[in-house]
Amino acid sequence: PGMNGDSPRQQVERNRLRLRQYMLAYYTEEAPACPDADYDALARRVVELEAQQPHLRDWDSPTTVVRPPALDPFPTRAHSTPMLSLSNVYSMDELREWEASLLRLLPAQAPTYLTELKIDGVAISVLYENGELASAVTRGDGQVGEEVTRNIKTIRKLPHRLPEPLNLEVRGEVYYTAADFEKVNRQRERLGEPAFKNPRNTAAGTLRTLDSTQVSERRLHIAIHALVSQSPRDSDYETLRWLEGLGFPISEPLHRFGSVDEMADYYRRTMEKRHDLPFQIDGIVVKVDALAQREQVGFTSKSPRWAVALKFGAEQAVTTLQAVEVGVGRTGVLTPIAHLAPVELGGTTVSRATLHNYEQIRRLDLMLGDEVRLEKGGDIIPKVVGVVSEARSRGERAPIAPPTTCPSCGTAPVRLEGEVDHHCVNPACPAQRAERIRHYVSRAAMDIESLGPVLIDQLLKAERIQTFADLYTLGAEELEKLERMGTKSAANVISAIENSKTKPLDKFLHGLGIRYVGERTARVLALHFGTLQGLREASVEDFADVNEIGAVTAKSLYNFFHDPVQLALIDQALALGVNPAPLAAPGGATEPMAGKTVVITGTLSIPRPRWKERLERAGATVTGSVSRKTDYLLAGDSPGTKMDAAHTHGVQVVDENQMAALLEQP
Repeated sequence: PGMNGDSPRQQVERNRLRLRQYMLAYYTEEAPACPDADYDALARRVVELEAQQPHLRDWDSPTTVVRPPALDPFPTRAHSTPMLSLSNVYSMDELREWEASLLRLLPAQAPTYLTELKIDGVAISVLYENGELASAVTRGDGQVGEEVTRNIKTIRKLPHRLPEPLNLEVRGEVYYTAADFEKVNRQRERLGEPAFKNPRNTAAGTLRTLDSTQVSERRLHIAIHALVSQSPRDSDYETLRWLEGLGFPISEPLHRFGSVDEMADYYRRTMEKRHDLPFQIDGIVVKVDALAQREQVGFTSKSPRWAVALKFGAEQAVTTLQAVEVGVGRTGVLTPIAHLAPVELGGTTVSRATLHNYEQIRRLDLMLGDEVRLEKGGDIIPKVVGVVSEARSRGERAPIAPPTTCPSCGTAPVRLEGEVDHHCVNPACPAQRAERIRHYVSRAAMDIESLGPVLIDQLLKAERIQTFADLYTLGAEELEKLERMGTKSAANVISAIENSKTKPLDKFLHGLGIRYVGERTARVLALHFGTLQGLREASVEDFADVNEIGAVTAKSLYNFFHDPVQLALIDQALALGVNPAPLAAPGGATEPMAGKTVVITGTLSIPRPRWKERLERAGATVTGSVSRKTDYLLAGDSPGTKMDAAHTHGVQVVDENQMAALLEQP
């Protein structure tokens, strides 16, 4: 018998039931019922139990699929080129502003624009080797995604073999048509199962379904919209038509325009008729068509400069504000959360929405019982945007006052100078402790597999952990004594904690929860400073010298790395074996400019954005000002004051030919 005296059959059935519940929630609810790490750990647990008791396997098991050799059905895989997201605009005026900034980078070169429908689906990258479909990887965080090759092969219109033995990578959008999505839900109704909520979430869940036969039955579609490999054509339009000739379904219809103003009527008509299309869209994509011009304008850190998503205005719905809950964040911010009468909005049922802060409540004059207008900002995050004042009647409304105590620890909240948020300043606040540890172990941070919210809450309740550093003092034997933890599960948790000790520096930095430091900023810092010690020794000015780091973030970083409490936690973790690995530059640590900081000045033979892109691909961090931390000044004609600063700080000055030679070094 297993824990609690369960028989092997009872263990298998109990875990199968939980896995089915998690799978159902993944496809039918607005948010998963558990973190992905918990979902994957439970799936592996069921596999292990069935392997130990083969006679208990049956057709009804949620794991009845043909599996790869590894227990993890969807291993992670790094993208050869980051899958960047598009920047968004929400009106023709904003699109004209985008065009104006683009034209400044393309003087005397009027671009032709290519437009396509922005299908509301799931981004995917598909790789072909010698003409054979070799792998398919989801977008993930843009750097690393999940390999879903066997499921992508169930899409009927995606070629498994090309007519030529080509090596290429294409990217596109996986989606449901309205008709196929309706068929799926009719089938679920016949089986007495809840209907899926919306096509996009269901497409994402279907790609991670363990049973590939089930994926095949659901009839996913794909539209290819980009070729990552070198194109044999000069324009995106010609490239997409070439891909179409190889058998790829492309994102139709394609239109070309000579200016932004020319597409105004097309945008209006598309917005009016979008609900008549066979699939969901949330805007149109506008791209510079000529590939040579794309090379000239390059990329920002987050998106291409040569493309933008022209989104439709956010849909609105009216519902009733029933209650306000106070949420406690990991930094102590107390956030009012609206509880609403459930309402359909943008394909999902919404019953909760953020109210941001109590100043926002005051500005909107919100009261309990109000009918409110709700919309999804950018078609993603639900928010209350106004009150239906004509629906108000006396006696049915109650004011919403800021909290007088933290709902977690009872501490009186304070408002910090210059801020609108209410803060719980108790460092021992249980809710903050839990949120900080959950953030540290999250996929975007240290990605400690199997250490989910339930287990964290158990360990906090038992007063076994108080901080992230305490995780490294846990042992397998004590975990085995916890509810729903067996020998193998405990060993998996300890193994995942042990593996996290050498995670990259940027993941560790993000996990620390430094104010204003998200994933991108953590990566920039890790590339610039190289080591944790370098960050600890940096001044405010050193932080401010880093590209993309502003004065407020620089001050926050300096304060964090001079806070005795934070330093003690970091030292405790280091003493317990945590040793963050220096972050390899894109393409690997062997890149010629890995860890180097470069400043560009003067007039160059090719546009500065193109040089910046080349340097960053070679591993360099490109900053805007020269300091003692700068390794090279790339100088063109008329270099200006940056040349003087380089001489002052002893920075090596190179021209374009010398920099090109450095980039070519092995």
